Amino acid sequence: MARVSFAHFTLATMDVERTAGFFERTLGYRRTRVDVNAKADAVWFAIGNGQEMHVLHVSPFTISPFEAEYGRHVAVFHPKQDFAALKARLIEEGAEVIAPIRATPFERFFFREPINGYVFEVIEGPSHFDQ
Repeated sequence: MARVSFAHFTLATMDVERTAGFFERTLGYRRTRVDVNAKADAVWFAIGNGQEMHVLHVSPFTISPFEAEYGRHVAVFHPKQDFAALKARLIEEGAEVIAPIRATPFERFFFREPINGYVFEVIEGPSHFDQ
């Protein structure tokens, strides 16, 4: 059987530039090309290892009420040595930093981004990335 790998995920938003700016300033994601045949306002990010995050305009848009640790969330690896600085950037940008409910043998935390309400899990990961 052929191996299947992750290519991209898409976040819907009514404000593409504010959402994209938040991820640039906090997680350091870099914009990449958007296909010329994209049918809506969009920003695409290269997030490492050939994977992408797409931020796409959808109107009207409402976030799911199930964004939570035990619900829908996006999990990303981030260098542990930058956790304190990342939390400071997130708070400065208006995000809510959330302690995990479940204990793990590795460090992690959650945040709710302030534009749409998406929940992200940040897990201690490699100290460098292929971005």
